[in-house]
Amino acid sequence: MENVVKHTRKVVEVDPVTKTETVRFEKVWNYTIADISLLAFGTSFPQISLATIDAIQNIGKLYAGGLGPGTLVGSAAFDLFPIHAVCVVVPKAGELKKIADLGVWLVELFWSFWAYIWLYIILEIWTPNVVTLWEALLTVLQYGLLLTHAYAQDKRWPYISLPIARDERPEDWVPEETPYFLQEAQEKVGCSEIKHVNEENRDTVDIFSIHSENPTDPLYVRVPRIDDDAKILNKATETMLEDTHLFTIWRQQFVDALRLEIPESKKFRNVYLHIARIFWQLLLLPWRYLFAFVPPYQIAHGWISFICSLIFISGIAYIVTKITDLISCVTGINAYVIAFTALASGTSWPDLVASKIAAERQKTADSAIANITCSNSVNIYVGIGVPWLIDTLYNFIAYREPLRIQNAGGLSFSLIVFFSTSVGCISVLVLRRIIFGAELGGPRLWAWITCAFFMLLWIIFIVLSSLKVSGFI
Repeated sequence: MENVVKHTRKVVEVDPVTKTETVRFEKVWNYTIADISLLAFGTSFPQISLATIDAIQNIGKLYAGGLGPGTLVGSAAFDLFPIHAVCVVVPKAGELKKIADLGVWLVELFWSFWAYIWLYIILEIWTPNVVTLWEALLTVLQYGLLLTHAYAQDKRWPYISLPIARDERPEDWVPEETPYFLQEAQEKVGCSEIKHVNEENRDTVDIFSIHSENPTDPLYVRVPRIDDDAKILNKATETMLEDTHLFTIWRQQFVDALRLEIPESKKFRNVYLHIARIFWQLLLLPWRYLFAFVPPYQIAHGWISFICSLIFISGIAYIVTKITDLISCVTGINAYVIAFTALASGTSWPDLVASKIAAERQKTADSAIANITCSNSVNIYVGIGVPWLIDTLYNFIAYREPLRIQNAGGLSFSLIVFFSTSVGCISVLVLRRIIFGAELGGPRLWAWITCAFFMLLWIIFIVLSSLKVSGFI
């Protein structure tokens, strides 16, 4: 997604008077559209594919499957509460990251809330317990309205945009990470610590204090060792720039996938933490190796890699649906409960990773928070809308009947609980903006208190929703 978004095009402008040509490069993708479409759709694709597969399996039946809608509503709660909780504490202590374009965020927030209000209207008010073809079609079309409204707000179209000023966003959507082999090269270029004798003669150093046990002394400075190790970094940099053969890059993906020890794990001085890190890498090894077959993102500006990743995710989602059906059948646990908890958390993991990366590496909170609100909108308009459209269209053609929803009361109750708790979550973000001047980061104590409050809201949603669909309340 990063490679797709940073794609630029050449624009030539000719001065009508002097006939002088001015060449500039502008980004193909708009920031706002990239957040709503590529980022939100891409990270929500596990839930969307799972719901679509569940709908295809139930095609021809008068009742819709409960696995898809339950997963998507549960995923919305996971996106809003735990992911916000993580993003609040991710910035360094004291670092503040705020939303640069409040107008766009308010538009995205409106469509996110409206999505769940619309779903409740369908299930309880307009046509209780059934979904018609036109309701499903209108649900999908609202995703296009979201894109249009957000783009209009970003471009400040008159009459339909909010008159709210915005700060400048960084040039890079998400800065690139340093490859593993370059990180290792940087670590090998060591540094020595020296201490100045006094301020008058800064060229004189105390060589006996190099190995002092107080390296944090303000008088200490770090200077690079001038030796052969410094050549490693230059060589690695040259390799990264020159070695652009696609098959070589593809081979490197498999090498990185089979790597059990990454540069970060070498920093652990605790043996148990080091072992735990290696054990975690062993658990991830088969999945990393599987996705190493995805072509490199350098092909076609990353589109081939993006599409292949979605196909791989669809395959995994199909396996997950089969396993979930077996677990529900064997244990007797309501499918909605499994969807609200395990499936929602598992399929929302890409959302968590994407928002965490954006919160860590971007200077603003736009992409991190926009991914959350937009993912919730995509879950309804696309994740529920498309599967329902498939089933309602078939039922309309084959039976002239609408699609009936099993346990619609439980799903509607979950929507009410989600809407109530989400008001508390958004209110806290607004308070943080007023008090600290930013939504993410800030004083460490208050960041962790906010994190704990968001997690409490998520637990309330899970418990109440599970009790309702299980018939206890």
